[in-house]
Amino acid sequence: MPDWVWIVIVVAVLALLAVAVWALAGRRRRDRLQGRFGPEYDRAVDEHGSRREAEAELARREEKRARLDIVPLEPEARERYSRSWQELQNRFVDEPSGTLDEADRLVTDVMRERGYPMDEFDQRVADISVDHPDVVQHYRAARAIHGARENGDASTEDLRQAVVHYRALFAELLGSDQTDEEEVPKQ
Repeated sequence: MPDWVWIVIVVAVLALLAVAVWALAGRRRRDRLQGRFGPEYDRAVDEHGSRREAEAELARREEKRARLDIVPLEPEARERYSRSWQELQNRFVDEPSGTLDEADRLVTDVMRERGYPMDEFDQRVADISVDHPDVVQHYRAARAIHGARENGDASTEDLRQAVVHYRALFAELLGSDQTDEEEVPKQ
């Protein structure tokens, strides 16, 4: 066989190996991002319309998060916030609308104290999604109901559901499992 045929074979094999390595690296990146972001990965793919764009966005979120100094709450702060949440739940029956505002404030206060930037809502969601991908959808749902309430389009049951959604994120941010504690009362 002529030397040029061997060269073509070697180049073809190297090209196939390069494609295989590139595909494997892409698959590993996808698996890592899917594992890290869970349902948020699928949401990003739906939102961006392509895996590549979604993965680039999720990677940007990780890079931004790596630059943030997110700290756990001190035990005293955790206890103070837990008490505040318990009081909020106890007041729900008498003032569901005000309780929703308070739930939003408590979540925001915990985020701020932990070190999350308090830019616009979409940026807060992106930042939270890196550390808490399994509950970030609760934050979106709570804020959607909060907005509906401001437009007069939320029932008391909707408000209760919003508080439940806030509680899921609140418990994650607190670093404890508040969701097993007392339920938000129904009216």
